[in-house]
Amino acid sequence: MLIQVITGTTREGRLSERVAGWVVRYLTEHTDLEIEQVDLRDHPLPFFDAPPPAKAPRDYFTAEAARLGSTLDRADGYIVVTGEYNHGYPAVLKNAMDWTFVEWTRKPIAYVGWGNVGGARAIEQLRQVAVEFEMAPLRHAVHILPDTMIAARQSTEPGDTSAFVPLEPKLKLLVDDLQWWAAALRTARRQNDN
Repeated sequence: MLIQVITGTTREGRLSERVAGWVVRYLTEHTDLEIEQVDLRDHPLPFFDAPPPAKAPRDYFTAEAARLGSTLDRADGYIVVTGEYNHGYPAVLKNAMDWTFVEWTRKPIAYVGWGNVGGARAIEQLRQVAVEFEMAPLRHAVHILPDTMIAARQSTEPGDTSAFVPLEPKLKLLVDDLQWWAAALRTARRQNDN
């Protein structure tokens, strides 16, 4: 099964690189899942201005959207790594989701967020979007609070993820749940395709 870890922020000085690195390392060390990192910096898209993708599945209007769509299509499930900006999730993440639709459908999605309330408001909003995409948004999430964020940022070593170690029991719950849903929904999608 392929799980994609989506880095949902593109700001300069973003914490998401450390968080995504921690999640990928954990998944690599503790599961037999195939892992792919998807950084939205590598998928620059114009602001969404095309016909709704739900009505024109995989009929992409830009090469960038086609590349992102084919990337997302490969996955059996997703972990979105997101900050909370002004009580919401980043516009770049919403824009990427708006350019696609069927690629996400009938797949599980889980979240690792950070901010003043651990990214809880951004994650709740993303769960609503996931329902519209006909996804299975999972209950378990990892919420990184300011004390952990500050500790992570204080390290001068970019790959240092030691500040997140106390959150690994929560990440394990998320991953266990994601594995179950990804397997169940992949089986159902394959049966539906036959």
